[in-house]
Amino acid sequence: MKVKIKMYGNFWERPLNDLDQEEWEALCDSCGLCCLHKVEDEDTGIVYLTKLACKLLDLNQCSCSNYATRHKYVTDCIKLNIDDLAVINWLPKSCAYVRRFNGLDLPEWHYLISKDKELVHKLGISLQGKMLPEQLYDPKKQSLQDFIVEHPSYANPPK
Repeated sequence: MKVKIKMYGNFWERPLNDLDQEEWEALCDSCGLCCLHKVEDEDTGIVYLTKLACKLLDLNQCSCSNYATRHKYVTDCIKLNIDDLAVINWLPKSCAYVRRFNGLDLPEWHYLISKDKELVHKLGISLQGKMLPEQLYDPKKQSLQDFIVEHPSYANPPK
């Protein structure tokens, strides 16, 4: 699917603090990682990813099916901001927010560069086909730890 960018110029090259909300949101490459359930080790603070996706995540497109009102249905859904980027350690190195925060350019496969929103999926960078819907989780029979991904295939995505 070819994407038409409404914003002007290479807005993504500007400092993150200079982006408006629409430009900030446009940085998302739809990898799906933000929408995975996570488990934090209380002793070490290490955050482990599970393969369970939020109930609102469209598993095919790796994007929220109800983004505008997601907090109404998922109260602990994060609203990623610049301050979070300094402390969140579970975002992939390929994440546009992480890359721009660290002064790096967007990768060639990012849809803002390639103009192809599907490329992130075609190249296997997204979690498309690697996640399970949260509805498969039964807290009476299972623990979130049962779904931890020890060595996720997305740990070292292409640059």
